[in-house]
Amino acid sequence: MNTDRLFENLRTEIRRIVPSEIDITSIEFEGPMIVIYSKDFEKFSENTNITKMLATNLRKRFDIRPDPTLLANSDDVEAKIREMSPEEAEITGLFFDYDTGVVTVEAKNPGAIIGKGGQLLNGMKKDTGWNVKPVRSPPIPSKTINDVRGYLRYSRDERSAILTRVGRRISRATLDIGDQYVRITSLGGFRQVGRSCSLLMTRESKILIDCGLDPSSDATPYFNVPEMKPITDIDAVVITHAHMDHCGLLPVLFKYGYDGPVYCTPPTRDIMTLQQLDAIKLMYGEAKKAAYDASDVRNEVLHIIPIAYEKTTDISPDVRLTFYNAGHILGSAIAHFNIGNGFHNVAFSGDTKYEKSWLFNQAANKFIRLESLVIESTYGGHNDMQPSRSDASMQLCELLQRAAETGGKVLIPVFGVGRSQEVMLVIEEMMRTGRLPQMPVYLDGMIWEATAIHTAYPEYLNSQLKTQIFQQNENPFLSPIFKRVETADMREEICHSPDPCIVLATSGMMTGGPVMEYFREWADDPKSWLLFVGYQSENSIGRIIQRGRKDITVNSKGKSIFLNIKMNVETIDGFSGHSDRKQLMNYIGKLDPRPSKIIVGHGEDRKCVDFASSIYQKYRIETKAPQNLETVRLR
Repeated sequence: MNTDRLFENLRTEIRRIVPSEIDITSIEFEGPMIVIYSKDFEKFSENTNITKMLATNLRKRFDIRPDPTLLANSDDVEAKIREMSPEEAEITGLFFDYDTGVVTVEAKNPGAIIGKGGQLLNGMKKDTGWNVKPVRSPPIPSKTINDVRGYLRYSRDERSAILTRVGRRISRATLDIGDQYVRITSLGGFRQVGRSCSLLMTRESKILIDCGLDPSSDATPYFNVPEMKPITDIDAVVITHAHMDHCGLLPVLFKYGYDGPVYCTPPTRDIMTLQQLDAIKLMYGEAKKAAYDASDVRNEVLHIIPIAYEKTTDISPDVRLTFYNAGHILGSAIAHFNIGNGFHNVAFSGDTKYEKSWLFNQAANKFIRLESLVIESTYGGHNDMQPSRSDASMQLCELLQRAAETGGKVLIPVFGVGRSQEVMLVIEEMMRTGRLPQMPVYLDGMIWEATAIHTAYPEYLNSQLKTQIFQQNENPFLSPIFKRVETADMREEICHSPDPCIVLATSGMMTGGPVMEYFREWADDPKSWLLFVGYQSENSIGRIIQRGRKDITVNSKGKSIFLNIKMNVETIDGFSGHSDRKQLMNYIGKLDPRPSKIIVGHGEDRKCVDFASSIYQKYRIETKAPQNLETVRLR
């Protein structure tokens, strides 16, 4: 059955279910959903039986929206909402989502927009045609989120055309000839940490999972393999989370002709955009040529279809995707693929943390069905046992106390997302309770903006932190100890100030970024401290220093500078967003259901092999630790 015939049958079925007195103006494919537009939107809302029957009969995601002709111009609507809202609402921003017909109104007092008995809110909906949704303003405004929303708002026609094209491709006619199969080709990130990229192939589809760079070299995923040609044959790209070793080269795909959808969680979209644009700026500052430019990132944003946790979505004719919490960073996801309507189910863990942390709940371990699992092994080696979060906190406190006693400066290289926010929470608690003397904590790089994005998505944080960030007097991120480094002059002043301080700066592996400016100034100071709290990849500057090197040559704007390291260097395990060996083994043991095949990647060569062997010995599950460019048939 061709796409047009399939679509016409769906239209016929929808019109059969919906009562004739409800005016349906159009039915469209938009991305992974069927969208029903109606001038009687309220009648749909009042009759829940209709939506239940549609869900039962269509077996596809669908959405009911007001006819676009009912929606007033967004600029006029913004003026109307601001005019109708009382001053005490304190509106901070409006976000128009043309994909759904929803305008989100961020306000410090959202209840004031609702009004008594919902009368004010209902009046806004009636006067504008939009579904007005008031929400509490994030405690810290995010420029990235506002920029992304603004770009989507003013590129809505192009966005609409993309979604229509994606929807028709998902529902395209299939040949249904030959046996079904499922196989994975490893394009990067296997027996190594970096450039994560896998190609999931079925009889009907090609799905790319992650598209990362190698933080310690210029190596890219193997884009030139035959399976990737032509690039326009790829049905979808799925990004598990926003660390650059998983998403850093995604804009390159668009630069070279990819024009399909990208699926990720909403926080991943925003953090990924922040990191990619920041990478361009850093490359320019270091006199290096970036692999892509801002226009490629903007094109990527237009193609992103954000999906919340545990919402199942068709992404190709025979593949459905569901995201689950991975516990690693904000919005990180385990990507579960249901292939061929139950023919095979495979999950890609991405990076996972099977332990409740200061920020997130532990990784999900329950799925409806699961036959194969692709899992990380960053700390999967036999001796990779990490201390608890509590022990890590105590060690950090002790080292910071020692530094404070001698009046030294402390430099902590961090990833802008995840580790930086956790370290902020621990330091804030130490100073608030008096365990550590008050001193400024400077945040350099993208840390403050990444923190703002965390506060914009409280539903992705653990319940305790979610409650805290909306309490003005309790929000740890708003503590006066934190100082944002906004200019090069401020950074220079901090570097040469005689006063003790703590600096959290990117990049976490010391492969570039502002952390290197502080390191160059303080490396020969025996009173200063360099504290590692995150993973250091092979051949990175961070790993070289961590192993005890006392002299090192670093790059500064194209010039080589020799440094003699006299500052104290310590590593604090336990802050990692990756599970250690014990947690990984426990995770596999508690998977429900337990898979029959496990593919091990995202780890150094020996760790991948050792972890795969240990899984088989303990659980008698078939395992494999493929090398890059290998193809593994799952079924």
